[in-house]
Amino acid sequence: MTIYNKFNRLNTDTSALGFDRSNKKSVYFCTPKGAKIIGWAGVDGIHFCFIRDFGEMVFAISPMNIPGNYVHPLANSFSDFLRLLLACGNTSPLEQAYSWNQTEFESFLLENPITEEQLSVLNIISEKLYLQPMDNPFEYIKQLQADFDYSKIKFTEDYEHFLPQEPTLPEWNVYFDGNFWGYSARQKPGKDISTQTHFNLNNKAWYIPFIYTCSKGLVIDFCVQIPAERIYSFIDKWGLSPENDGGSFTEEQQMQMETENPMVVNISPEIVLNGKTISYSHGSGLSWNPCFPEQNGIESDGVCKYYGLDQTSGWIIWRSAFPWQTKRKPKITSLSVIIKHDPINICGSHFSISAPGEYIDFTNPTTQTLHTLTVQEYEQQEIPTDRFSDDDYDFPSHCTAMSYTISPDLADEYFSVRDCSSGDRPRKKHRNSMEPQSTADCFSVGIIGGAHRPTAIPFGDSEQGKLRAVCSALHFEPINTVEWKIVFHKKPCADMTVKII
Repeated sequence: MTIYNKFNRLNTDTSALGFDRSNKKSVYFCTPKGAKIIGWAGVDGIHFCFIRDFGEMVFAISPMNIPGNYVHPLANSFSDFLRLLLACGNTSPLEQAYSWNQTEFESFLLENPITEEQLSVLNIISEKLYLQPMDNPFEYIKQLQADFDYSKIKFTEDYEHFLPQEPTLPEWNVYFDGNFWGYSARQKPGKDISTQTHFNLNNKAWYIPFIYTCSKGLVIDFCVQIPAERIYSFIDKWGLSPENDGGSFTEEQQMQMETENPMVVNISPEIVLNGKTISYSHGSGLSWNPCFPEQNGIESDGVCKYYGLDQTSGWIIWRSAFPWQTKRKPKITSLSVIIKHDPINICGSHFSISAPGEYIDFTNPTTQTLHTLTVQEYEQQEIPTDRFSDDDYDFPSHCTAMSYTISPDLADEYFSVRDCSSGDRPRKKHRNSMEPQSTADCFSVGIIGGAHRPTAIPFGDSEQGKLRAVCSALHFEPINTVEWKIVFHKKPCADMTVKII
């Protein structure tokens, strides 16, 4: 007698485990041919079944999933399915495991511990059928699903009507002023020249398959390969998923994530064409992520297929355009590419200052050199309201200005000082007493510096030497204490010159 038959003879109500065995006759468009339904989750039409020709392998059918993810195997046998239930207490984490990483799976189990009602049912299953909980249930399910050939599952004709049509890849052309998503119809596509250039930089494999000569300049596609295991390791460390893409992390966590993210490559390339150096004028990029395949666009898929890129790996594709420096398109006699990585940000010390003359010591994480920041001037300031021209919003105007010196000195491109606070949001003016005020973060204001770092402004005369200054974030009321942080800017690797022609 099979375990499944012995289980049925127990006549035990297992609905508390998300496995309702009532004799429902319903089937869905995604229920495979030859399916024998053995239980229901009780939500979203999710049901569990055997499928003819697959023995006692247990499958989860989830009609509310996205196309292509309706059916997943959960266990090689019904006894293993029960052992998974003994380990997890419910079918919910088993059914959702296909889209989770290890951290998400374990977090769900911690947040949803086995109840007394579930435990009483599980004890009956364990004692009567002599079964023990499955060791490493997540690894078991993931391995089973990775090895399974989904093409062997057969569906009814109704299934095809619910599948979206496969998008058609656009004709491959590269334009100087275009990108991966579009171009001006008045342009002519560039002429491709095969280069098939491979090299390694910053522990990554780079590939330049073609260059494209256009009427306005040269276009180059840089393809950077990222092993899938690096991406999975990063995802597991930060608990990322398609639903959690990092928006809930602090600014410093996001800064660290960008530094560690293997799928981030920021470059400012140059070319040496016929002996003359040319900087890129504009560019665009996209990526292929094998860990979240449902988020990859048709453009990413098209690039990978056109260039023959291995889609089990991650890929970053960066397209750069270099304008001709001559009136006519030159004949290319020699061509090299200079890969220049943009600096990454590394968060350093936090500190608070209350008066001129105070100082703090901090260590440069790159050189391990001890530096001293000494405050020269420190005062609260108010930006005149006539600097703001928006009639619908009030803007915060109070800030704290600090001038300082660094000893031993650091070049400006290696560090910046920033306010740890993001300041107050602009608020809508009350024109109607009955109209509520918006609290959404819709606007931002920058008085000194750009979007990412403050800019030094002069205090005093030139005899003061390397005197720098920074302003805090803006607030509606004066702030007594500002918490500052030092951010270091470091290039991840040295520049590299690669000969193409």
